[in-house]
Amino acid sequence: MSSLKSVLIVTDAWHPQINGVVRSIEQVRDVLVAGGIRVELLTPGGFWTMPMPGYGEIRLSLTTWRQVSAKIRALRPDAIHIATEGPLGIAARAFCIRNKLPFATSYHTQFPEYLRARLPVPLALGYRYLSWFHAPARYCLVPTETISRRLATYGFRNTVIWSRGVDLVQFNPALRDLTSPDRPWPRPHFLYVGRVAVEKNIEQFLRLDLPGTKIVVGDGPSRRSLEARFPEVIFTGPRIGQPLAELYANADCFVFPSRTDTFGLVLLEALAAGTPVAALPVPGPLDVIGTSPVGVLDTDLRAAALAALNIPRESCSAFAANFSWATSADDFLRYLPAIDWPAAPN
Repeated sequence: MSSLKSVLIVTDAWHPQINGVVRSIEQVRDVLVAGGIRVELLTPGGFWTMPMPGYGEIRLSLTTWRQVSAKIRALRPDAIHIATEGPLGIAARAFCIRNKLPFATSYHTQFPEYLRARLPVPLALGYRYLSWFHAPARYCLVPTETISRRLATYGFRNTVIWSRGVDLVQFNPALRDLTSPDRPWPRPHFLYVGRVAVEKNIEQFLRLDLPGTKIVVGDGPSRRSLEARFPEVIFTGPRIGQPLAELYANADCFVFPSRTDTFGLVLLEALAAGTPVAALPVPGPLDVIGTSPVGVLDTDLRAAALAALNIPRESCSAFAANFSWATSADDFLRYLPAIDWPAAPN
């Protein structure tokens, strides 16, 4: 698979968070370990943390450059990948630059758009920080060509594509059971899976005049207020494993209202379960689905959701089979520069 024997992944996003960043790192790690590569993770789990202002589910590490440096020096990995732009990522970046060690980064989240959804912060300011953060990396791994082109307009010059995959064993159309008493809601079922937060544009989905039942899986800062305002919607809270896979398989349409995602792993999970997608024609859906006949992309999200009900489910699962975590792990390794460690790193 690679000449690398050990890899360090530095990430401010980790359990108990449930999101695409965590799932991507976790799945790639498992593939690398199965291939004989030792993977170490530097996560908030090893430090005191505080809740991120305005988003308590995300914990920010209270760490120092010296603490992070000591951990990296002790591990001396063959390669370093910095997955996030938070406190741990900043400290690891500084260590690598100070010691002239090559490293790779990845871009998962359109934080400038997330921030602007909450505060009147100019996009250019957020992207100036992100460009500064990623510029020293040998490569900045991004999920799609659309995101690569977008970042180029903000000065990124080192982007490469890191594909994503889906677990075809877990997300399986065979789990569909329309007779289950666990889901007695009127059909069709329109499903959303993800954070329940303003940047996900979830309210556009909840306002749609659709037949049947809307189902929201996930948690977030907007959940309580949206539950009060839309009492007819089923809010299940977070789901993982088999319960999540069953909700995907038993949905009739997966609705993805987000305008700010860089990819959207949930799109592949829904398709792998045989469920067609309705989404806006924005980054993420444009790259994952495009013109493939497994979803409907339309600025009219209601029209897209109703049209998606007519898509054959077998087409969706067959399409998702083209995405694998093994390929994703190969892409990840390809862009990890090997480190030639100095005798005594600072």
